[in-house]
Amino acid sequence: MEKLEALLDWGGTRKDVACLVLGGAALLASLFDWLPLPFDPAWIAIVLCGVPIVLEAVIGLVTAFDIKADVLVSLALIASVCIGEDFAAGEVAFIMQLGGLLEDLTVAKARAGIEKLVHLTPRTARVLSPAGEKVVPAEEVQVGDLLQVRPGETVPVDGVITSGQTSINQAVMTGESLPVDKGVGDQVSSGTVNQFGAFDMRATRVGQDSAIQRMIRLVQSADAGKAKIVRLADRWATWIVVIALTAAALTWLISGEIIRAVTILVVFCPCALVLATPTAIMAAIGNATRHGFLVREGDALERLAGVSKVTFDKTGTLTFGTPQVVAVEAATVDETLLYTYAACAELRSEHPLGKAVVRCYRQAVGKEPPQGEDFQMLPGRGVRVKVAGVSVVAGNPKLLEEAGIPLDPGVLAAAQAHLREGCTVIYCGVDGTLAGFLALSDTLRPQAAQVIQRIRAAGPEPVLLTGDNENAAGHIAGQLGIQTVRAGCLPEDKLRYIDDCQQAGEPVCMIGDGINDAPALKKAHVGIAMGGVGSDIAVDAADIALVSDDIQELPHLLWLAKRMMGTIRCNMSFSMALNFVAILLAIGGILNPVVGALVHNAGSVLVIINSAFLLHWKKKA
Repeated sequence: MEKLEALLDWGGTRKDVACLVLGGAALLASLFDWLPLPFDPAWIAIVLCGVPIVLEAVIGLVTAFDIKADVLVSLALIASVCIGEDFAAGEVAFIMQLGGLLEDLTVAKARAGIEKLVHLTPRTARVLSPAGEKVVPAEEVQVGDLLQVRPGETVPVDGVITSGQTSINQAVMTGESLPVDKGVGDQVSSGTVNQFGAFDMRATRVGQDSAIQRMIRLVQSADAGKAKIVRLADRWATWIVVIALTAAALTWLISGEIIRAVTILVVFCPCALVLATPTAIMAAIGNATRHGFLVREGDALERLAGVSKVTFDKTGTLTFGTPQVVAVEAATVDETLLYTYAACAELRSEHPLGKAVVRCYRQAVGKEPPQGEDFQMLPGRGVRVKVAGVSVVAGNPKLLEEAGIPLDPGVLAAAQAHLREGCTVIYCGVDGTLAGFLALSDTLRPQAAQVIQRIRAAGPEPVLLTGDNENAAGHIAGQLGIQTVRAGCLPEDKLRYIDDCQQAGEPVCMIGDGINDAPALKKAHVGIAMGGVGSDIAVDAADIALVSDDIQELPHLLWLAKRMMGTIRCNMSFSMALNFVAILLAIGGILNPVVGALVHNAGSVLVIINSAFLLHWKKKA
């Protein structure tokens, strides 16, 4: 049986095209009697296009008693041959082969955007060691290895640049159309392409843990066969086979005309019902891929079409997840000088807020802050340093009190206004006086407010679930126009809220990026993880990953899910209506096997084409 299945799979699409060309030519020769052969040329189409269908039906019945469309098609073929309707049998086989080829091409096109990731997997890596450079297979690279990547080469594993400057094409991972400049300390991902300068890097995630391999695992799990709607169609196919056989037998007994019974078998094949529905799902998955989504579960889009709430984590989802300096408030010195003192004090700090001050200073001023002397890191309080003989401290009020610096009430009042908005404040003292403060905050993504508005227009209610305090959560929600907010949420709190909603009959879509979001992503009716910045655990727990982290595509995904379900319902309704109309005409003797094959299989082709429209569908503004 395995050899038989291998024989059927041999050649793929090229074999199908060749069989269609030869079978079509044979049917034309049969119709117009072009070839003086001792047999009807339609037999060429029957053998090339029909025999594989019969063999697949036999395999399904023998190995799993699986009754699907090919069983009824096989019965129609055999019955047509038995009563001498060779042309009808060839026509059924030809159009079934054509419908199958259209489905294969649609699915192949739908998956093309994802499958290219597999071909982008790096093959080799340049490992640097005291003995020199050595080219090894990429899968042999270990965490901590020092690698060199030259211009034009693909980054073999995830890592951090240790020397060199370059530009990286990250389109395969993030969708960015322009290369991104990278330098020492910047992270690079496997599968991205080094465009200009050579650089050395230290491997941090290798093998199956690398970014490109994570994406490939998502690809391999995108299986339309898991969709509930497909299983429903398969169950219907079994009943349709029973109904068709019963109708054909009764028609033959009552009318005494076997040709009517054969016509019923031909027109009642559930091809459109069974073949076109998975094609609609895969076409929608292909559309989602073009917009930066990887769909891990075949029924995820089906479930997404029915959600009534979309819950968001804040940090890393609606915001960038990295603190930015949003205000510099000076009291006794110039703002620029205050910023310089603070950046100099934090230059050698390992604290995330200190690093954020230095990063933002470089971006704002365009140069490095000056080097200080006598740097001291004071855990839980801040830092101390001397800059050109000036004593500078930067940190929280406790540090300033220890340094004997009085806290001016006016400065504290100004700082309190930023604290109410969810900011973090770093106070700066210069030579024993309070010079001012810097306010840092996680900044909203520019398109976040528009995304929330468009999601609400699509139907679901946006909800904010965050671990931040009420001030920060309320400030963000106010900017976005979100009415329902849950602040101070631990992972179990998010889980409880989602469970309560779903128990009340309100399916929830959860969108998050962190490890703490993983339980909620798993519990939700549909979980969507930020695949670029999200943790591995969050991505693994989700049904869909947003590879590019471009949240403005989320409303498109919601509308696409609704459109896909509309297409499936249209396909199923049309195919069932066509089948029942055709069987009534066949019972009345109006359709013969040849015309019945044309009508039925043309309907199958139409629903497949209708599904293919989903590949490039986009809701008009």
